[in-house]
Amino acid sequence: MLVFDTGVPEHYIDTDSWGGRVMARLDDGWCAALDRESLRCTIYDNRPSICREFKMGEDECMNERMKHMSNK
Repeated sequence: MLVFDTGVPEHYIDTDSWGGRVMARLDDGWCAALDRESLRCTIYDNRPSICREFKMGEDECMNERMKHMSNK
């Protein structure tokens, strides 16, 4: 959920079923701002606060990356 205005471009924002502003997801379920080849954020400087708290390389990050890589 996007709680603070961090400058996320509008085309990456969606509205959830409760009316909250969230990051848009593509058909594969991944964030629309994620480059699928490099697994890097395309809006890194303007990423939401939750993404700023999710540290690259930590266990949760690596688990998500492994799930994505095994689905290719």
